[in-house]
Amino acid sequence: MRRLIEFVRAQFALDAEGIHGIAHWVRVRSTGLRLADETGARADVVELFAWLHDSRRRDDGHDPDHGLRAVELATECRGRLFQLDDEGFELLCHAMEHHTHGRVDGPLTAQVCWDADRLDLSRLGIRPRRELLCTDPARRVETIERAWRSGQAWAAWRRSRRRR
Repeated sequence: MRRLIEFVRAQFALDAEGIHGIAHWVRVRSTGLRLADETGARADVVELFAWLHDSRRRDDGHDPDHGLRAVELATECRGRLFQLDDEGFELLCHAMEHHTHGRVDGPLTAQVCWDADRLDLSRLGIRPRRELLCTDPARRVETIERAWRSGQAWAAWRRSRRRR
């Protein structure tokens, strides 16, 4: 996984410490793996989603095709920087392609990916809304509060770095 992360970071076009950068990927991974453990979703897919889903963003704002570009990158890297069976790869691509569309229906593993990403909206000062989360564990008040605290802590750290 280390080689994949290094590759993704090296080709990332935006600020690696920005709102869609490495800290976001790490929080999505952590939250996603917790949710996968509770739901039975595929942890291998959830982890790959965390590292790849925003990897091809060209803009921190509106960038509607970044999910499709992430699918292209995953296709290039599969077999070289990570291994994943066909079913898992299909789930990964589905999750990445649709992660910005606000969907709540889909395969469980994709739902966990989307929840992990949406729970990290707190880094932007946006409280995740229960009705936009897919899984029961993600909708729990304590899950939302944990994500809120984590995202807000990162936002405070980033503000302090900008003042320097």
